[in-house]
Amino acid sequence: MRALVVYESMYGNTHEVATAIGDGLREVVDAEVLSIHDVSTEQLAEIDLLVVGGPTHVHGMSREATRTSAGEVVTAPDNSLSLDPDAAGDGVREWLESIGESSARAAAFDTRVDISPLLSGRASKGIGKQLRHHGYRLLVDPESFLVTKATQLESGEHARARAWGEQLGRQLDTDGH
Repeated sequence: MRALVVYESMYGNTHEVATAIGDGLREVVDAEVLSIHDVSTEQLAEIDLLVVGGPTHVHGMSREATRTSAGEVVTAPDNSLSLDPDAAGDGVREWLESIGESSARAAAFDTRVDISPLLSGRASKGIGKQLRHHGYRLLVDPESFLVTKATQLESGEHARARAWGEQLGRQLDTDGH
């Protein structure tokens, strides 16, 4: 079984979560973690599970304007944030529009501020919807991993992401896809 974890990340939190999910998956299946900018059509054709994640911006997946705004935050005085090396360019929304049809299994995740999802929204719901639109079959409900209002991953979220990845791998292995 082969899994691919694909992510968009602005400040590194979603990248860190994606890496942890990949580590958990590797306990059960062969898994690779890539930025959306580094995924080829051939790689998508060779997998049994696609896991896609991105940050929640303005109640959903990022847009060009929200990515620009997030990028401007790092230039503000007294700011300790830095951009993820893969932050430039299109986001997960645009990437999902470009992928082809598949019958592979999939899972969606996001990072969002630790407040009620009614207030923050959840990019993972839109990611899951787009994956289903392309024929992917969701293995589990979309998942959120939480960051503080200071845009740092909440304590315990790295371990939770790794455990979620391992759970995905076991579920994929059980489904025998």
